[in-house]
Amino acid sequence: MNNTTQLKQQFSKMMNFRHACKVFDDSKKISNDDFQYILESGRLSPSSFGFEPWHFLVVQEPKLREKLREHTWGAQGTLPTASHFVITLARTAKTMRFDSDYIEQMMAKVHHIPDEGRVIRKGFYKQFQEDDFNLIQSEKKMFDWATKQCYIALANMMNAAAFIEIDSCPIEGFKEAPVNALLASEFNIDTSLFNVAYMVAFGYRKDPQNEKTRQKLDDIVTWY
Repeated sequence: MNNTTQLKQQFSKMMNFRHACKVFDDSKKISNDDFQYILESGRLSPSSFGFEPWHFLVVQEPKLREKLREHTWGAQGTLPTASHFVITLARTAKTMRFDSDYIEQMMAKVHHIPDEGRVIRKGFYKQFQEDDFNLIQSEKKMFDWATKQCYIALANMMNAAAFIEIDSCPIEGFKEAPVNALLASEFNIDTSLFNVAYMVAFGYRKDPQNEKTRQKLDDIVTWY
């Protein structure tokens, strides 16, 4: 068996291990080293133009989890039992526009693009937002575009966790407006800059996993 075959088998094993774990064994905790590895998988995720429109809140305080639970019908089983619970925030239109200070800072201080190069790149980004995808027309459309990129980080974090046999559950079952209000009042988040994108819980399964069900590959793939 060659190395490529082994790697494919390992990846397939991970994909079959991962499932949406609704209740965790609350007696088992993820080590700090393992959770840093999961977060790092999110940090290293790709994003459009490399502008990383995400921020991860790790919510471990029981009182904050209980307040979240009031507005999060999809996490009734995971909030009390998860080893680690994450709220992922997506950047709003205010910071994702081509002319925002955040974009300028990313190009200058993170990407280390020189002045002339930033002007050229900003021009491409402006065309992308105004013409190619028409994002400028709507703050909601801009936020949804940023959120879609945050889901790449979600998949990578869940897969990284599954690779070391840590379970997870992605969560969209929440009331958006009350959660954003809670972020402002209890987490000191400036909701003009960030809003909730999704939540995800991590831990170790309490119950056996049900058989994974998916459509057949031939039913979802068309070749041309």
